[in-house]
Amino acid sequence: MSKSTAEIRQAFLDFFNSKGHQVVDSSSLVPHNDPTLLFTNAGMNQFKDVFLGLDKRAYTRATTSQRCVRAGGKHNDLENVGYTARHHTFFEMLGNFSFGDYFKHDAINFAWELLTGAQWFNLPKEKLWVTVYATDDEAYEIWEKEIGIPRERIIRIGDNKGGAYASDNFWQMGDTGPCGPCTEIFFDHGDHIWGGPPGSPEEDGDRYIEIWNIVFMQFNRQTDGTMLPLPKPSVDTGMGLERITAVLQHVNSNYDIDLFRTLIDAAVKTTKATDLSSKSLRVIADHIRSCAFLISDGVMPSNEGRGYVLRRIIRRAVRHGHMLGATETFFYKLVAPLISVMGSAADELRRQQAMVEQTLKTEEEQFARTLERGLTLLDDELSKLTGDTLAGETAFRLYDTFGFPLDLTADVCRERNIKVDEVGFEKAMEEQRRRARESSGFSADYSKLIRVNGETCFSGYERLEQSSKVIALFVAGNEVKEIKSGQEAVVVLDSTPFYGESGGQVGDQGILKSANSTFDVLDTQKYGQATGHVGRLIQGELKVGDSVDALVDVVRRGRIRLNHSATHLLHAALRQILGEHVAQKGSLVNDNYLRFDFSHPEAMKPEQVRAVEDLVNQQIRRNLQVETNIMDLDDARAKGAMALFGEKYDDKVRVLSMGDFSTELCGGTHTEATGNIGLFRITSESGIAAGVRRIEAVTGENAIVSMHQQSDVLSEVASLVKGDSNSLIEKVKSLLEHAKGVEKELQQLKDQLAAQESSSLVSKAVDVKGVKLLVSNLQNVEPKMLRTMVDDIKNQLGSGIIVLATVHDDKVSLIAGVTKDLVDRVKAGDLISPVAELVGGKGGGRPDMAQAGGTDVAALPAALATVENWVAAKL
Repeated sequence: MSKSTAEIRQAFLDFFNSKGHQVVDSSSLVPHNDPTLLFTNAGMNQFKDVFLGLDKRAYTRATTSQRCVRAGGKHNDLENVGYTARHHTFFEMLGNFSFGDYFKHDAINFAWELLTGAQWFNLPKEKLWVTVYATDDEAYEIWEKEIGIPRERIIRIGDNKGGAYASDNFWQMGDTGPCGPCTEIFFDHGDHIWGGPPGSPEEDGDRYIEIWNIVFMQFNRQTDGTMLPLPKPSVDTGMGLERITAVLQHVNSNYDIDLFRTLIDAAVKTTKATDLSSKSLRVIADHIRSCAFLISDGVMPSNEGRGYVLRRIIRRAVRHGHMLGATETFFYKLVAPLISVMGSAADELRRQQAMVEQTLKTEEEQFARTLERGLTLLDDELSKLTGDTLAGETAFRLYDTFGFPLDLTADVCRERNIKVDEVGFEKAMEEQRRRARESSGFSADYSKLIRVNGETCFSGYERLEQSSKVIALFVAGNEVKEIKSGQEAVVVLDSTPFYGESGGQVGDQGILKSANSTFDVLDTQKYGQATGHVGRLIQGELKVGDSVDALVDVVRRGRIRLNHSATHLLHAALRQILGEHVAQKGSLVNDNYLRFDFSHPEAMKPEQVRAVEDLVNQQIRRNLQVETNIMDLDDARAKGAMALFGEKYDDKVRVLSMGDFSTELCGGTHTEATGNIGLFRITSESGIAAGVRRIEAVTGENAIVSMHQQSDVLSEVASLVKGDSNSLIEKVKSLLEHAKGVEKELQQLKDQLAAQESSSLVSKAVDVKGVKLLVSNLQNVEPKMLRTMVDDIKNQLGSGIIVLATVHDDKVSLIAGVTKDLVDRVKAGDLISPVAELVGGKGGGRPDMAQAGGTDVAALPAALATVENWVAAKL
């Protein structure tokens, strides 16, 4: 019996663990501290700084099963998903990595042993083919002479992508950075499937499938294209779990493996689908994986950046569900079967199941409200189509009005063999796409990053000043030997009490003093294993090798410590008051205030905010001891320590406990006891994305200042209403009641004036082909009065067409009214649209009444002057 997907994943990790590799957890799908990526899209992403020499780990060999998403930005497989055998938005990349340890010989031998070993994957050796980079004789000889693969099954691939080193068998991280030749392993599914070996004209067929790519990182590519040898050649491999599972389970399509069969069966049940061969089932089974894991990793549906990509995937899945016949919300019901089939890889998703389900349900309900109307409009447009291409303007209208992404419209059209005018669409939505491009237009020049050959020992938990030695200096990213007075620079020390920004806590400030210089530290940042003190030399000169006294700003650090400890109390309090679904989604801790982002599907009620604030202050009064312990990561998790969102942890972690109330993994600086915080006050609670809330709060002296400010405001209000603290509420209520009465009287007067104005306007109506037409630009009339005036004028005219306009707050408001006897000849919506366009706006409405707005006030007279000719042409 063949192994399950979960068993194959575990076997891969077990094999490399037996070869001395550290098993490392999958990192988040949201790449942190990496400006080059929209989503994690390869197993090596979390190790990039190690390959670049910016970071060091306690191990030189690692193995992972990394969650990946390719559905936005440069790597976008979305349109192919469901229609091919191997495209996915979400996939797991099995990988083994060597950081300057083993190289080509061991990497190739490990791969061969795992794939063909009787106790491992036991694949027939004659079914495996390999490719190498054309000039990589070393890899070729290992495959031929050590492994014993016949020459005819080893294929050299040269620069087949139009330039030097542009090859399927030469891998690079980006335009700059680590790169090198690779060797790929292919599996031959057999001659009953069409396709040829790699490099042949038939290579795009499904017979020969790439299952493993082994990259030999040998070079660091510079901006000018120069290839510099890396000091420690490394290995980075990637094997798609779904692909190798298909091979081991003897199926040709990834969608036929046990994992997808389970999800497709669940999709059949939730949608009540009857066509079990529908590609829509594949789409839904794929999309639930990316959507659930993206939400679990902190992405929420929105209209830009990562959230926009997530929203597109959800909407595509929902649309395919409707095609299958789903009549109610269904997509969120697939989270439970997904968790079940993913096994241990879904541990974090399992903890956030309720929140993920609620987010998907809310998004689906929101989309369902517009989906039916949008599809009706699209069906209508397609039924009228004479050619084979849908206009880009129509595709844009679907996006703009109904939230249909282009790929969803293209999906519907593809099923009817209709193309979409994508150029026209791009023009029409340039402004919206500009925002999306800015969100996903990531780039970085790896050759300009600060690299420090050395480490900084952090002593800031125990002390706030110490003597240290300068081990490196950087000016504008370039390493220098000395700096002079007035220069801005980064100073790297061998040891420091300064905390480098991380985990939401800002970097320390202070001073570095030597015998003849003073350096003002304005920020502290981490550069791999080194700590950089960012600032300006305000006196003297400073050289590499100089001794300095590092002095942290004690008062500022003290306030930061209070705010950071309060953040931990806040996190625990939120989980108690709101529920265990609360998970940190980001934070900022500085010397002025703290900011905490967390998952929660709705705004907090005032009484919940008060309850959280009271609970935190209760823990402050308990004066809980703040203790730190260094322990194994697994032991920390067993103790119940919460890992903070997006943080990277080593095997040994720092566990911070506050009595029996809070236990978290944290590398930040904290106070010794909660009583030192003094007072905690929440200053705001707001939403920052769907399903994500933000609390801002202050502590200590700043909390007292906040109380005084609030007290001063109340005193001033009491003075203004001629009351005191005891009578303030009654005074304000009385004033509000009085204001309501005055507003009511004022509205009655406005209605009377509008009626009078309407009566005087009727006499200005002109005759156009036997129909009364009234066009008027009104002065000093509020936009909301226009509808009432049109109704009055209709009654007085009996039969006629009315167009009224007014300008308020530099904006044009327009309204058109048509009496019922004329709507078969002139429709108000058709009439108002061209007028609105002339004043830079748009609008619409019923045949008898339509409204519009615009921004070009100067164009209003000319726009109204066109109405008579337009009406005449229609009558």
